[in-house]
Amino acid sequence: MSLALFLTLFTMTPVLEEIDKTAWQPYQAGKFTEQQALTAGIDPLRQFMLRQTREQDLGLMVEIARAEIPTTISEVKLLHLIPAFMLSELRTAFQIGFVIFLPFLLIDLVVSSVLMALGMMMVPPMTVSLPLKILMFILIDGWGLLIRALVGSIN
Repeated sequence: MSLALFLTLFTMTPVLEEIDKTAWQPYQAGKFTEQQALTAGIDPLRQFMLRQTREQDLGLMVEIARAEIPTTISEVKLLHLIPAFMLSELRTAFQIGFVIFLPFLLIDLVVSSVLMALGMMMVPPMTVSLPLKILMFILIDGWGLLIRALVGSIN
């Protein structure tokens, strides 16, 4: 969880700095009211979410809400943008998970086939394949690849 927290902080730093500069600092200086600061602070977050959201997901949310199709980006409501952004992120997460799952599945199949070919039907394949999976993950720098994929999914 701490890795997820710090990766989120790492990827969101430019957006948070923009919010600080355009909304929080003017609010602290007394130049903005709460409403003005909130409006100014939402805009960088909104732009970030728009860059990450697939058009299909945004269209789905607008369609489900039975709302008018926005003609410009500024007409997109946060009520539709936030769940569309979440759907886009879930899709990316499932794609990364599937790419990680495939090599592990391949190791399971190879180990099961080898054990069957050797006549070792009573040996659970997991006792052999688990150490091989961990070894493979370490040898290919799995954490580095995973973090690159996660951070690389942010445009």
